This record gives sequence, C-alpha cells and structure tokens, in this order.
Amino acid sequence: MKKLLILAAAVMIVMGCEDFLVEEPKTQIAVDQYFEKAEDARAAVNALYRDGSGANAYGSGGFRGSDIMVGVYMSGLFDNEGKGERIEGQLAHSLQQDPVNFNDYAGGWWNAMFRTINRANLAIDRIPGIEMNAAEKNRLLAEARYFRAHNYFTLVKYFGDVPLTLLPIEGLANAFIPRSSSAEVYAQIITDLEWALSNGNLPDVPFNSGNNGRVTRGAVLTTLAQVHLQRSGFPLNQNAYADAAAAARQVINSGTYALVQHGADPLTESAYNIMRVSEQEREYIWSAEYDGDVANSGYPRITIPGAIRFNGLAYSRTLNMYRPIDTMVNMYTPDLDLRIQNKQLFATTTTDAAGNEIDLGEYAPFLWYEETAIFQTERGSKNLNHTRYPEVLLIAAEAIARSQGVTAEAVGYLADVRDRAYWTVDRADIVASLSGLSVDAFVQEVWKERYKELALDFSAWHDIQRTRQYPISTTPGVVTFRDVIGADNNWGVQFRERDLLYPIPDAEMQRNDQLTQNPGY
Repeated sequence: MKKLLILAAAVMIVMGCEDFLVEEPKTQIAVDQYFEKAEDARAAVNALYRDGSGANAYGSGGFRGSDIMVGVYMSGLFDNEGKGERIEGQLAHSLQQDPVNFNDYAGGWWNAMFRTINRANLAIDRIPGIEMNAAEKNRLLAEARYFRAHNYFTLVKYFGDVPLTLLPIEGLANAFIPRSSSAEVYAQIITDLEWALSNGNLPDVPFNSGNNGRVTRGAVLTTLAQVHLQRSGFPLNQNAYADAAAAARQVINSGTYALVQHGADPLTESAYNIMRVSEQEREYIWSAEYDGDVANSGYPRITIPGAIRFNGLAYSRTLNMYRPIDTMVNMYTPDLDLRIQNKQLFATTTTDAAGNEIDLGEYAPFLWYEETAIFQTERGSKNLNHTRYPEVLLIAAEAIARSQGVTAEAVGYLADVRDRAYWTVDRADIVASLSGLSVDAFVQEVWKERYKELALDFSAWHDIQRTRQYPISTTPGVVTFRDVIGADNNWGVQFRERDLLYPIPDAEMQRNDQLTQNPGY
C-alpha cells in the first residue's frame, strides 16, 4: 500500500430552503448516495489506512516530536533537541502541561482520532446494507472495527474516560456527549477486536508480506493482548492477565512470526542492523508506512544532533529528537547487551560521505537512520515498525507469570528476547538466572526488558501508567523501581497523580459542555 494514493471521499449533506433551489453538487456525494456499491465500501475503508493506522501520530516534524513521542517525553527518559522551538516537549519534561498550554498538541490529536473513529463508524453503519461478496464485506468491516478499536485504545490510555460513540455523527444532534468510563471504552475495544477475529476472515501473515500492508489476524490479536495487559494494571486493575496470555499465545503458536536473527558477525550483521534496512521480516506486526514519493518519513533527519555537520549531509537541518538520557542508557548492561553497542538501536558515531567516522557526542537513534535520505534525497522511505514480535513474547511472559506463576513457558519467552540481545551469553545461563525468581522479581525482569527492547517503539509511558512504577538506573546494568507518584524525573520534577493522564483540551471543554476535566487540572 506504500505507493497507493488514497483519496477519501468527501461526505456532505446539502440542504436548501425551497425545492427549486435544491441542487446536487457535481463534486460532492451525499452519504445516502455514496454507500451503494462494493467500490464505495472499499474506498471508505481504504481511507482509514492513512490516519487510522496511526501514521498521523508517528510523523516527526514540527520540532516538538511526533504525537506518540510526547508520551515518552512525559516519562523523562528521552530528550528532544528541538523542544526549545516547540513548547510541548518542555511542558512534558517540567510536568507543567494543562488544558490551555497543551491544547494545540492534545487537541489536534484528539480531533484526529475522533475523526477517524467517526469515519470508521460510518463504514460500520453503512457497509452492511451494500450488496457485495459476504466474505469481502466482513473483512472490510473487521478492518474498520480494528481502526475504531485502535484509536479508542490510544485515547483511553492518554486521556482516560472519553466520549464513546458507535454511530456516525452527521449533524450537531449527537455531536456533544459526555465521557464514558474507561471500563466501558475498554469493553467496546475488546468487542470490536473479538468481532474482527471471529468474522473478518483476516489473513494470518506478517505485515507487508503479500498482504499489501492491510490489517492481519496477528495485528488484531496483538492489539487485544496489549489491551488486556494495559487494563490489568492501573487505573482499572481488572486482572485480565490470563486473557492477555491467551491472545499472545495465539500469535506465538500461529508460527507466523519470528524474531530476526543475527548474521555471521553480530556487530555488523545484527538483527537490529537487518531491521534498519529491511521491510520484509517476520518480526513486524504493524508499521506506519512511508514512501519518499508519496508520504515520506522525517525520521532519518532526527538521528543526527543539530551541531553535527559533515561532508555530504543532504539535510539543511538535523535534530536528535529522541535522545536517551543517562538513566535510559544505564539500563543496558555494557559489553553484554548488543542493543547499546554503537550502531545497533542507537549510535554514538556516524559516517560521512567520504567514509570518515564522526563522533556524535551523545546517543542518537540508529534504527531510523537511512543513508539515501541523509546523503541524497532528504526524504525517508522506510516504514516505521512500531509493533513487533518481541513485544508479544514479553506480554506473554508477564501475563503468564501473573496468572500462572513463573513457568518454564514464561521464562522461555523472556529468554528468547534477552538471548538475542546478550549475544555472548549462553541461553541456558539466561534461563537459569530467571527460573528461580519470585513472580514479582520475574515481572520486574520483564519490565526491564520492555524498556530496553522496545526503547524505540514508544511504549515506556504506557508501562509507567499501568504499573505506577518508575525505573531508576544510576549504575550501568542495574535497574530498580519506585512508586512513580513522588518520584523525580530527569529534570528534578516530581510526578503527581494528575500527570499520568493528559488534560482534556481546553477547546473541547469549551465546545462540549458535557465534558468534565481530568482530576488535578
């Protein structure tokens, strides 16, 4: 789908005061005229793929970082060199966000997600009435339900209680409704995902492997596992670990996915090096798609600090927009953990056009580094893989430990991820070190691995939200946890209860008098 330019149909109802003044516009299609044939159903669902898949959240421009990054900035584990030019990063680090100063950022994201939800609602409401192949109809409905669930999952994690609407809004009558409880929102997310699994005839293939980047069974199951894990923790504490384990096991037992393995020389042909350049791997479950000629990625330019100018650099300006602070770097065990070695997940040097090695003076993301964009085009073309198989293994490990104890199965899944990273350590030694742990100690080992393995997958803030535990690492390779409420972030600011949710944007509060504000704002 990378080279498919999707045009979303404009849906509009035109009304006139007198019959003789009513005229059907030639360039617009009314809703009751649009959903009539199979082509209309396909176009409506195809239009969800640009914003609905989360691509709008993963852009990298504007100096504030992408929408998805601001959550991790809240954790204080990553810094943004461009935050002096856009205030959101500063507000996140100083924990000074409020409904007004966060309105432009949070309001834009809120509106984008609800716009996608309304488009999904329209498709879900109208496609059943179209005469078309039943299997294709159900597949399209499953995709629409996936996108509705995906966007509601994002909303409920960041904002808590949000308005829950399942019918298309076509006027002002039902546009302004109160917030539904997070429990109700989660219940609907689960209903949508389970419907998609039961009825959608979705293919069981890795992302971008002969499926043109469309929704797969694995993507839906992984999202379901994430949902169950998240609601098992704070603020709901619904103890759905067994459900999370069941969903993760289905992905694992399908045999569809596998970890990328190292080449002959792990330092130069590592799994992380392969992921940097390859888009066709069984590890990828869901990605934001980019194409330099259609919708290009700005991620390559945020892999080089702005002060570093070198021979052959095409970008007129670069930024290290996602720099791991010392606490984050210290989580990795030096010399043992391949992920923190130079030019793996991160880089401390870069190579100019003449082959000279340039010291960056800090850690910068290397997984997003693209030579062609950096030296020639200034237009990134590589997909951003933001849901990968190791996350499924880590969900399974944590969920099984919480629901069944530290079984050999749970140990094996965590060992799979750690074994790839600890490339000089025998897997049997890793298994032995994990097997005798208590449930709490083992789960903390899973948390540590999540921070390290998923460092560039933007999951850190959601782990802090659900566990209410904040990682501390002042000694390389040693990570401890403390209650996040009252903990100081890297900028010496204490977390409060209110900081764990974004404020409802002020513009939404002004527009919809049915809304209430999150506590503390």
